This record gives sequence, structure tokens and C-alpha cells, in this order.
Amino acid sequence: MFGIMAVMGYTTKKDLTSFGRIMSMGLIGIIVAMLINLFLNSDTMGYLISIIGVAVFTGLTAWDVQKLKNIGAGVEYGEISEVDGKKLGILGALTLYLDFINIFLLLLRLFGGRRD
Repeated sequence: MFGIMAVMGYTTKKDLTSFGRIMSMGLIGIIVAMLINLFLNSDTMGYLISIIGVAVFTGLTAWDVQKLKNIGAGVEYGEISEVDGKKLGILGALTLYLDFINIFLLLLRLFGGRRD
């Protein structure tokens, strides 16, 4: 899932900036829902948060890969300095790592069997 969206974000010609903004708002919504569920302790709400979270972080993966592609193009064409490009590349790699870890944790929450 992560790899497919990474390839899609790299190869698409469509600008994913507005899509990324929507996914970022979805991320804020997930955080709020998680805080509410912390007090409610609802298994159903936790299940829904996990499903929506996987969708949001999958979308954020495509957006982050496209951002990294644009950073690389900016360095190549001289719009961004080499040093700034390296710094932005490291931050971009960190965001992709966080996307992957969050997808993994949410999938574990969805499909992991609980031992009660």
C-alpha cells in the first residue's frame, strides 16, 4: 500500500497540493477523534479511527513523495540551493518514515488479535 502510493505520487502529473491539505485536515480530525476516544474508550470508534487513519496516511504518502520530487527538481534546476535541498530531503524522508510507521501501527490495530 505504501509503495503503491509512493509510486503514484512520483509518477502522477496532477498537482497534489490541495489533496495534501485535505489529508492534513483529516489528520487533525483523527487526532481530535483519538483524544475523544481516550475518554470514551469505544472499540467501534477506535476501529473507525484506524480505518480512516490508514486512508489518510496513505494519501499523505503520495503527497509527501510528490513534495520530495519537486524538491529534487528545484535543486536540479537551481531554484533551491544544494544545502537547502539536502535539509529538505532529510525532512521529507522523516515525513515518509512517519507515514510508513503510522500506517503500520494502524494496520496492526485493525488486524492484530487481542489477547484478553
